[in-house]
Amino acid sequence: MDRRVYLSDTNKKIAGVCGGLGEYFGIDPTVIRLLWVISVFLDGLGLLAYFIAWIVMPRRSRCNYDSW
Repeated sequence: MDRRVYLSDTNKKIAGVCGGLGEYFGIDPTVIRLLWVISVFLDGLGLLAYFIAWIVMPRRSRCNYDSW
């Protein structure tokens, strides 16, 4: 089974990065959000990592090409 991480369309606050990671790892996205905020305050790299993840993570395609 090929699992990929996507931006969440349903569980998002800003871009869906934490929601997508929560769906991928099967944990509550609130935990990921808290860890991300802590990392922003500790070294500031959390904000940069969030923007990079926002750019790199794909959106889940709304089209189902298998049904064509």
